[in-house]
Amino acid sequence: MAAKTNDRANQILHLLLQKGTSSVEDLSATVNSSPASVRRDLIKLEQRGLVHRTHGGVELAGKLTYEPFRFDAAFPLREERFADEKRRIAIAAAEMVLEGDTIALSPGTTTTQVARSLRHREGIHIVTSAVNIGMELSSQPNAKVTLTGGTIRWPGSFSMVGATTFHAIQKLYFDKVFMGATGIHPEHGLTVIESDEALILGEMVKHSRQVVAVADSSKLGMISTNKVCEPAQIHTIITDDNIDPELVEVFRSKHINVLCV
Repeated sequence: MAAKTNDRANQILHLLLQKGTSSVEDLSATVNSSPASVRRDLIKLEQRGLVHRTHGGVELAGKLTYEPFRFDAAFPLREERFADEKRRIAIAAAEMVLEGDTIALSPGTTTTQVARSLRHREGIHIVTSAVNIGMELSSQPNAKVTLTGGTIRWPGSFSMVGATTFHAIQKLYFDKVFMGATGIHPEHGLTVIESDEALILGEMVKHSRQVVAVADSSKLGMISTNKVCEPAQIHTIITDDNIDPELVEVFRSKHINVLCV
């Protein structure tokens, strides 16, 4: 019975990750359970900090509740660009994570969405150099979360860089790294703006069995200033379905799997 309850709760969370909010009646119909059972699940999920119950419904917890966002408008504004696409990309990325995996998340708005899509998961180890992602996951009791440490050098950035960050990553190995980017090009690979961040992300790539780039379609075919890795080091790109089909075929010709969601 407990297993059935957990399955139903996970199904509810998966629906909320897609929609953000729902009513008890809609959830009850979707998961084929009574409203009373759904309400009991929602109470337990709320106790874990994963949802907020409302009058007659529920919403996913954590949307812009991280306090420093009140004083830094830049990150929420970046989150709003291609918000629906980023959410779809994040859900697809989260589905690639298996129980027992150790994964790395780079800083960025899309990888922050990936972190939010993993909050209900158990038995995984998440490593990140992004302060805000660590905060997003700080109330997650069933997953191990490691912050690399390091120095925050740019206003409005949650990215940690420097020797501390670099040496921390050198001691770790990942099953998968989920990597945001400023540009992903079939000839020039994955690029970002800052050289210090490129150094850290490149080390994550070297220490990962599988590199998954997560980026909306506006980033594909673009080139930024500093290279993180070569195209041959990228295993999968998860992007939205607005990408040019011809560009998809170019990436695939480089033996890169492209998942359009």
